[in-house]
Amino acid sequence: MNRPIWIDGEFVPWSEATVHILSHSLQRGSLVFDYMSVHATARGSAIFRLREHVQRFLRSVELVGLPLDAKAADLEAAVLETVRRNAGATAVKMCAYLPSIEVDVVPLDEHVAVAIAAYDPGADVVAHKAQKPRYSPLLRLWIEKELRNRRHDILAPQAKVAANYTSPMLAKWRARRRGYDDILLVDEQGHVAEAPTANVFLVDRAGELVTPAEDVVLLGVTRSAVIEVARHDGLTVRETAVRPEALFEAAEVFLTGTTAGVWPVASIDDRKIGSGEAGPVALRLRERLKSITAGEDPEFLRWLAFAEPR
Repeated sequence: MNRPIWIDGEFVPWSEATVHILSHSLQRGSLVFDYMSVHATARGSAIFRLREHVQRFLRSVELVGLPLDAKAADLEAAVLETVRRNAGATAVKMCAYLPSIEVDVVPLDEHVAVAIAAYDPGADVVAHKAQKPRYSPLLRLWIEKELRNRRHDILAPQAKVAANYTSPMLAKWRARRRGYDDILLVDEQGHVAEAPTANVFLVDRAGELVTPAEDVVLLGVTRSAVIEVARHDGLTVRETAVRPEALFEAAEVFLTGTTAGVWPVASIDDRKIGSGEAGPVALRLRERLKSITAGEDPEFLRWLAFAEPR
């Protein structure tokens, strides 16, 4: 594979973009990351909401306490240059990590490296795996009953750090073995929080769009886009605590995320949601996002950062 990866200002071949097995971030889970989507438009490749992704990345770095001295504008420029050098890329992953070998949980070498990879997850990664990811156009979800969502007194739910994904990985793995596509996590009070890599919305019987409040979830960039688009199109959106029972009573439930886009839910805990099919609100918002990311909506053209300037 010839894709170059940006590391601390230099481009390194894919096969050489490595860290030591004993590096701090690998051993301690201290790597912070963000994941962005790249879309083909009439003007060329464009990153969806680049500025918002970089802002979230820097906020995660701050929440974890990594001593990274980097400006948002410089990181945005590095992402654009990386996409320019990687034709056909559909995704960008940006990481901040402690590459040094350490003996303590607190590193002696405080250098924080930044790496930016632009690639096609399907062609560059999945195609080389013996096992293929499962996909269903309508999701079967399971509400996780044993593990709670990320705890504020350990790591903020808003921190996109590797350590925050271990518990959700275990829970989702169990659910997958039982035939479910994904899980929903609840917070310490038993309110619905989010899926491991996506936010959740419901459409109540009054037609209002409801999603869990920001203090218990990762601040999804697609989540905030859906909220803004929905309000722009005249829908009422409420951010509030959501009990699991509200999901079962909803007309629609769907997930949102960088990879998922807008993903309708057919059932939760084997109970059919609404008609058991993709609902009109989810379908409408999904098509709106597709139009926006394709550069076909002048109102939201500001959300696209084009790799090749005019």
